[in-house]
Amino acid sequence: MKRTVLFYYAQGITLTALVCLALFTASFAQKPAPADAKSTAKLPFVVKTKTRPILNISIKANKAKMSEVAQELSKQLKVPIFLGPDRQNELLTIEFNELTLEPALQLMSPTVYVDYEIDTGSSASPKALGIYFFDANQGEPPLTAVINGSTQSMLIEGNTEDGVEPETDDQKKKLEEQPLRIAFRDNLLSVKAKQQPLPLVLLKIGEELGIPVDIQAQSVAVVDAEISKLPVEDVVRQLSPHIRLFLRADLTRAEKRALRLVLAEPLKTTQ
Repeated sequence: MKRTVLFYYAQGITLTALVCLALFTASFAQKPAPADAKSTAKLPFVVKTKTRPILNISIKANKAKMSEVAQELSKQLKVPIFLGPDRQNELLTIEFNELTLEPALQLMSPTVYVDYEIDTGSSASPKALGIYFFDANQGEPPLTAVINGSTQSMLIEGNTEDGVEPETDDQKKKLEEQPLRIAFRDNLLSVKAKQQPLPLVLLKIGEELGIPVDIQAQSVAVVDAEISKLPVEDVVRQLSPHIRLFLRADLTRAEKRALRLVLAEPLKTTQ
């Protein structure tokens, strides 16, 4: 009889131990695992971009590394951003909400350049190809930093009167009667063309601006227009929907500079 009691007693102890062990295991399993310190560390900045209805940027930073803020902004915009040497470790403290691209960039740096591509056949805003947060005395970025082109068309012509200003009324009248006249003054472009081939007009514009022109399309379009003193981007939009204009905006000086012209092949429509 004693042995039976002891047997049941031993069974009770074992059952109690198993219950306690199960409770301890369940409690341990429910305890959250220690979080990675890096994943929980709060960044000293927040970058938010929206594309609708138009592109806008919001940034809040408190003594954050400029390089880290620029890296996150580049990631969200899908545009490469280049920093000057002094900007790499600069600490940025700033806060603004829903500003469009250029005003936002100007608040982030005293010297800013943006390279754009303009598609004259699209109503979309110019596409940013590269952003430069440069040091004050660093100078302008290389012209081919993000805009590369291995092909350049050439215009070969000769005129013994090139570079000679008309002096007489007859000379002035003769100049005005020329079928193609291109003038670029004070960053404004004028084009006067009478039934001139589009490639020729673009090549003459490139010659006047001092930029390369790439004629990729065998266009038979002719230009019959008189455009007076407009920005380059406005002029090329009026010439053809198949032009790609690459330009650089110097936000510090509020200036724009054409870098390259491309006459592209029209997109083929599938039936």
